[in-house]
Amino acid sequence: MAEVERIDHDGWTEIVLNRPARRNAINGPLGERLADAFRAVADDDGVQAVLLRGAEGAFCSGLDLKGFNADPPPEWLPRFNAIWRAAHKAIFECPKPIVAALERYAINGGAALALAADLLVAGETAFLQVGEVKMGMAAPYNMAWLRLRHSENVAAKLTITGRRFPGRELADLGVAYEAVADDAVVDAARELAAGLAAYPEGALARIKTTLRAYNTSEADAWFDRATGLAGPRRALRKQIA
Repeated sequence: MAEVERIDHDGWTEIVLNRPARRNAINGPLGERLADAFRAVADDDGVQAVLLRGAEGAFCSGLDLKGFNADPPPEWLPRFNAIWRAAHKAIFECPKPIVAALERYAINGGAALALAADLLVAGETAFLQVGEVKMGMAAPYNMAWLRLRHSENVAAKLTITGRRFPGRELADLGVAYEAVADDAVVDAARELAAGLAAYPEGALARIKTTLRAYNTSEADAWFDRATGLAGPRRALRKQIA
């Protein structure tokens, strides 16, 4: 089974985190396939918009700690920092607007993927949690995306408290585009992505390029600011974002 699945529609595509048995948790292969998928849609002239979601009713539970703690260690473990950077870089550089469908939960590393979306559709009782502070850790990729898109005040609320923020509260904060009934998240996100894809060809990419022009940092420089300030990392067999 592929860790990431691509489903094409008329003018838009779905990128699906596809590890439902592990609650779509992140490991090295998922990170690699995610980067590949976003690079592919970035170069696909037939794709105007992207929907990112998790398989079988949940978004992402964070890192797959069972995989990180496997004995013997997985071959990708020493490369994971580079893998995870490449995945976020591919999302950052994607010129197509990204819609994310937040079902049930987006935790720590999963929260970073949800926050990477341009437009987040959340279930009313689904939650996003940037909980690294409770483990004495930084949350550099969460912080990088929050500071790209939101105010310091909003970023502080999500990262300093470390608590769960349900969909309705995310919408009130402006983090989510909208909060909908829990059983309607994917349908609402698909409707949004399909509606965007119906706009004149290239219009969405031009809008996103103009929005991003107000930040002159390249992807690596932007993420380096957050990861460099995070200080020494604990072992990769801890939950990171």
